Amino acid sequence: MNIKMVLTKEIRNIIDRNGPNKLYMVRDFVHLNNDGLVTRALSRLEKEGVLIRLSQGLYLYPLRNKFGVLRPSIEDIAYAIAEKDKARIIPCGLTALNKLGLSTQVTMNAVYLTDAAARELTIGNRKIIFKRSVPRNFAYKTDLFPLIVAAMKELGKDNVTDEQVAIIKQAIEKYGNTDEIRYDYSIVPQWIKQKLAL
Repeated sequence: MNIKMVLTKEIRNIIDRNGPNKLYMVRDFVHLNNDGLVTRALSRLEKEGVLIRLSQGLYLYPLRNKFGVLRPSIEDIAYAIAEKDKARIIPCGLTALNKLGLSTQVTMNAVYLTDAAARELTIGNRKIIFKRSVPRNFAYKTDLFPLIVAAMKELGKDNVTDEQVAIIKQAIEKYGNTDEIRYDYSIVPQWIKQKLAL
């Protein structure tokens, strides 16, 4: 068996062991010490239908059921990439508004703040955009408050309606952990604090 076949078999074994719904890049196989062959092996596994190529150099081992391949949502892909990069991300812009139920407008681009490097990925006809952000945006204890801050900033100080504030307050009430909520509320920008008046 030549080295190419050995490497492809090794990569296939790793992918099978890890199970479905996992993302792969060449750097996941850095221990094999042959990026060129890994690139070709991933490409071959895509041609064989084992992997799906989501974007340049990004592959998915998909979950399958009797109806075929289940593709992850753009959000799942964004969080999986962040996990790989050991980065934190916060949905912002329309993505944040959608997650909070403040907008039903479908976003073509999913935009996230990140504490890692800024970058853009094209997935099909959509884009995932990671914008590098300042550490204070990641100082919150809950995952809810960064979302609230991003959404309210997107709406703009003078455009946040009472109805939107009511929706946000409902989300806060459902959250549960009052100590974390209290802490996060204490560090939000002043104008947001005044609007929410918790």
